[in-house]
Amino acid sequence: MEKPDHKKLGQELDLFCFSDLVGSGLPLWTPKGTIVRNLLDDFVWALRKKHGYQQVDIPHLAKKDLYEKSGHWEKFKDELFQIKTREGHLLALKPMNCPHHVQIFDRRPMSWRELPQRYASTTKMYRDEQTGELNGLVRVRAITIDDAHVFCRRGEIKEEFSKVWDIIDEFYKTIGFDLNVRLSFHDPKNKEKYLGTAEMWQFAENQLREIAKEKGMASEEILGEAAFYGPKIDFTANDSLGREWQVATIQLDINMPERFDLTCVNEKGEKERIVMVHSAIMGSIERYLAILLEHFNGALPLWLAPVQAAVLPISDKLNDYAHKIADELVAEGIRTETYGRSDTIGKKIREAETQKIPYLMVVGEKEEKNETVALRQRSKGDLGEVKIPELIARLKKEIESKSL
Repeated sequence: MEKPDHKKLGQELDLFCFSDLVGSGLPLWTPKGTIVRNLLDDFVWALRKKHGYQQVDIPHLAKKDLYEKSGHWEKFKDELFQIKTREGHLLALKPMNCPHHVQIFDRRPMSWRELPQRYASTTKMYRDEQTGELNGLVRVRAITIDDAHVFCRRGEIKEEFSKVWDIIDEFYKTIGFDLNVRLSFHDPKNKEKYLGTAEMWQFAENQLREIAKEKGMASEEILGEAAFYGPKIDFTANDSLGREWQVATIQLDINMPERFDLTCVNEKGEKERIVMVHSAIMGSIERYLAILLEHFNGALPLWLAPVQAAVLPISDKLNDYAHKIADELVAEGIRTETYGRSDTIGKKIREAETQKIPYLMVVGEKEEKNETVALRQRSKGDLGEVKIPELIARLKKEIESKSL
């Protein structure tokens, strides 16, 4: 049996495409694909909002000076898209978002009473990946990240990590993934790869050990997998094909606050060094969608499906009734299409099944007379004749519960 391939599925389901004129590693998202991306991002944002995050917006490029100060210029200089202005200034498309969020935090003095500050942006960053390394959505040059940064005091680290951990748990339980935890630490034998002192790293890594222990999760420590600015808690999941993927991440950063001299005014009226917590729930949305498409073989759950229902009239004279039903479903927020073309009902069903639409509603003269539909569900087949109000209630309940 052929293994699912997100590149093939994306084309068949009309979710995304690539263009030679636009360039390699730069996916273009169709209306259907954009619906799926937005649904995932909206879900992440709803979870973040419950925990006090605020949305911010940042530009897609910045001066070289910003990335030199953050350490990203030295780390990623060979992967940066660099731009020289007409006035001779050197800029780059952003390789990461954290330095921009840092500047928002540092716009004015912050009191300890205003902390934690929690900023979130779903935005693109850019890497000049070599053409041979590009792979569909898994490895791209324009990477959309659901990125967030918390600016807090040392005593608030565990609580903030716990909040992000809860968001990750809820998100992946909804998708149906069981998570494993990995503590990604620095390699003390390769100190040149990392910013900061040995004491900083010892403090940060001990914090992560304690957090994992308090969460009651078995975790594996991996040396050499830390970010250059701090250790990480990485979450992995196995898909339906048995492959392990690194998905969400929470990172503790005590180096960037040092480099940018980030402080708050504490209870004594003195400046106090703060720390940063980086997190991404999906990570790269492109890569995450590649995982999801292959995991579900394109048959996304009802709440995520770009088209949730299709109305299939058995003949042209039933088109008006089909459109009436579709209009009722759309008015209730159910994404619905009508297959009103002059094809056989068998062909319409096959085409809709190829598009992996969760619910099909076949309508003939009997259904029009009874104000019903003959309902078919993707996973269960024929469900019999159903009244329209019952149909709407059923679909809305399944969508709202985000059931699989």
